[in-house]
Amino acid sequence: MAKLTRLYSLSQVGGQCVMVLEEIDGPRLLPIWIGLYEGGAIGMALAGQQFPRPLTHDLFVVVVTGLNASIKQVVITELKDSTFYAEICIEKDGKEMVVDARPSDSVALAVRAHCPILVNEQVFEACPELLKPISEEEVSDFKKKLDHMTPEDFFKDLQQKEKKPPENPPPIQGEG
Repeated sequence: MAKLTRLYSLSQVGGQCVMVLEEIDGPRLLPIWIGLYEGGAIGMALAGQQFPRPLTHDLFVVVVTGLNASIKQVVITELKDSTFYAEICIEKDGKEMVVDARPSDSVALAVRAHCPILVNEQVFEACPELLKPISEEEVSDFKKKLDHMTPEDFFKDLQQKEKKPPENPPPIQGEG
């Protein structure tokens, strides 16, 4: 089952960006490290920046719309070997087409197409649990922690979690 999320924050950390997705009807956050250019593409869309000619993600949305189709949703589907996977769901004439994509491209398109961003429950379960901060102080502390956290720090916790056999192992997932 996929959970509805939204972009909680987008921060530059050294030579990378970290986008954090927030579970809307739940307490969890999901940080995903992405490249600077990918973070820039998301940030430009969030800021409403317009260019005289379309950038790649804008062009994709224009082409999909021009074909009388629409981007219905994007889904972060899997975490495998410290890599997140995603899918873009496109609908045309009542038929759905699913396209394999990187989470950064998926979110960049979702921001432009104003469509839902979903995360499969198995992805949340596979990650170390990060809960939403409640107070302003917790928000500030969380942002400071993100500024110094590396992907290795995040996945170190994940690797330790993987070494312990789960009480109820999740079903094996293939590459969607």
